[in-house]
Amino acid sequence: MPFTFPSQTALRHAFAPAVPQESQRQTAAAPRTRYQARPELYSAFSVADDAKHKAEQLSEKAAAEFNKASHKAQEKAGKIEMYSFKYFAACTFGGLLACGLTHTAVTPLDLVKCRRQVDANMYKGNFEAWGKIGRAEGFRGIYTGWGPTFWGYSAQGAFKYGGYEIFKKVFADVVGEDAAYRWKTSLYLSASASAEFFADIALCPFEAVKVRMQTTIPPFATGTVPGLTQIITKEGVSGLYKGLYPLWGRQIPYTMMKFASFETAVEMIYEGLPGQKSDYGKGAQTGVSFLGGYIAGILCAIVSHPADVMVSKLNAERQAGEGFGAATGRIYQKIGFMGLWNGLPVRIVMIGTLTGLQWMIYDYFKIFMGLPTTGGQAPPQKEQK
Repeated sequence: MPFTFPSQTALRHAFAPAVPQESQRQTAAAPRTRYQARPELYSAFSVADDAKHKAEQLSEKAAAEFNKASHKAQEKAGKIEMYSFKYFAACTFGGLLACGLTHTAVTPLDLVKCRRQVDANMYKGNFEAWGKIGRAEGFRGIYTGWGPTFWGYSAQGAFKYGGYEIFKKVFADVVGEDAAYRWKTSLYLSASASAEFFADIALCPFEAVKVRMQTTIPPFATGTVPGLTQIITKEGVSGLYKGLYPLWGRQIPYTMMKFASFETAVEMIYEGLPGQKSDYGKGAQTGVSFLGGYIAGILCAIVSHPADVMVSKLNAERQAGEGFGAATGRIYQKIGFMGLWNGLPVRIVMIGTLTGLQWMIYDYFKIFMGLPTTGGQAPPQKEQK
């Protein structure tokens, strides 16, 4: 009795709105071939893609927040003209942040370096040193000397970077634009040496406290102010500056190499890249700053290391009333030429990373304030006749 059952056409029209044939064809799973991978074995790819997508979203949000804060800061500060008082003030504050934060962050490395410079047999390596210090003095012991490090290198960074920008502009104006570009390396060297001369005067008292805290066990003082007070009480104000000459001997060549090699490295990097410096965004420019700074830091560590060892030795072992020359000669006879290179590998890692981060922070702050990054300058434009 065929008339009792609905025809195929009637069924198709009755159920077509609820279950379209087209959607059925789309959702039907095709048979997997023998060569097709099992998707459940590759779930990590979807997890990685999800993490990448979330990271991109966070990066976009961070960039948006940075731009928002940057616009507010620029509105509050007003327009900053190049080489104006506001410009030099911004560079000074950027240098303060760059040096103060980075030197404080690597205090554990600096602690081991200073102790191994004073006694090469004290520790066999960094991890052994941190383990011994941690067990004996706790986690705070690993950061012994962070207070004078922060205050001293913040002051030094302000004078160093701000002074460099000032002296570079002054010297360039004296010799003229064409000569300044032609003799740019000499300009970098002279400007950085002049800035470091004053920066070390600001640093020296805090460096004396830092080195004594890090090379005496237990530390001779509990903090920056007690350390300054103890030295002044026992030795007078001159006790804070007895390491100034070797500090100049360490820091001036270091800074000359740091700024001149950084400027040269950045210029070479941009010359090797397609296009001009202005074609690259904020992230790329600060990346170049970090790379140029790291290269400069390696060279700086090698050039200044013997003087760095002598600074540590003088602050730890110079006797009361002993002359600088006599103390230096006595210490050199004790440790010899090879002793001047104790702790160099550690210092290369520390200074390379430190210098790269300093230039990155400094240039990022300049971008934050709407200023151009350092280095990669174009030659002066010749006027058309």
